[in-house]
Amino acid sequence: MYPCVTVNLACIRNNAKQVADLCAKHHIRVTGVTKVFAGDPVIAQCYLDAGITMLGDSRVDNLARMKDLQAEKWLIRPPMLSEVRRLVQYADVSLNSEIEVIRAISKEACAQKRLHKVILMADLGDIREGYVKEEELLQAAVETERLQGVQLYGIGTNLTCFSFVQPDSEKMAELARLRKAVSEAIGRPLEIVSGGNSATIDLMMRSGIPSQVDNLRLGESLLFGKERARYTYLPGTDPGAFILECEIVELKEKPSLPWGQIGVDSYGNRPSFTDRGQHRTKAVCALGKQDFDPETTTPLDPGILILGASSDHLMLDVTDSEHQYQVGDTVALRLGYFSTMRAFTSAYVEKKYLNE
Repeated sequence: MYPCVTVNLACIRNNAKQVADLCAKHHIRVTGVTKVFAGDPVIAQCYLDAGITMLGDSRVDNLARMKDLQAEKWLIRPPMLSEVRRLVQYADVSLNSEIEVIRAISKEACAQKRLHKVILMADLGDIREGYVKEEELLQAAVETERLQGVQLYGIGTNLTCFSFVQPDSEKMAELARLRKAVSEAIGRPLEIVSGGNSATIDLMMRSGIPSQVDNLRLGESLLFGKERARYTYLPGTDPGAFILECEIVELKEKPSLPWGQIGVDSYGNRPSFTDRGQHRTKAVCALGKQDFDPETTTPLDPGILILGASSDHLMLDVTDSEHQYQVGDTVALRLGYFSTMRAFTSAYVEKKYLNE
């Protein structure tokens, strides 16, 4: 059945081990982020096989899918008040930036007779989640320390996800300083300080992270071997863990340029096209933006051009391919981060596992 994504589990195990071992050399513990593949426990197990002991996801539903895996499970997005019961049930740790939510977690953890660990987030410039004012962070730390059912586990920050503010030595030094300030405020050392995501790996490799910052939350680098500051692939990794196959439903010779008055797309943008001539062989595949992201996808056949996609049609130019495609043939696409995320949240894409 198509479209179908094939997951190379051996590739993921190798990538995760290469990156986790690299991080260990720089005193960094890894939380393996599973949201890209919607918390699929088969894939998450590859992280554990690679020696990773902490798993993180942005959805409680995904953590519930992984409930039988032996790992410390983190919710890596601030919890909703409406999900606190299930949060305490399925997550061991959560990233928090609102004391009201932490109070609710405390109450629910006591009711469930569980201990829930809290990481307080500091906003170091990306203007997403976290405390901007140090005094508010310290007040939240002191109150969290006094609450029952919760444990102040550490602090963390997030960069490059909204404003794309880059991690640097100054921001990591600030996070290290905040660790000291929070530890002094609560009268004991913190267990963990989480310094961001795959964009922080380049800084780590250049020895720009102080020893007080000892955790990274990694997804893209573990799955694809790619760090996100300079977009380079790490040694010994393979980007081909996820291959999507789609079926050709139309194959015709067409001009490269549309004709008629051009309007705007659903986002108000006017599309542009490159003139490659009047006689181009175009393939339409049964796949669309609902199922993948064309901008983070690469055809395995170097002679194929991705022209674009609508919600459920993918348009390709196969003129320069050495392969003579026919209607009913399949085209193989190597998926990147966001394309994999869409494929795993689409109920219309079949998933298969390759273990070699």
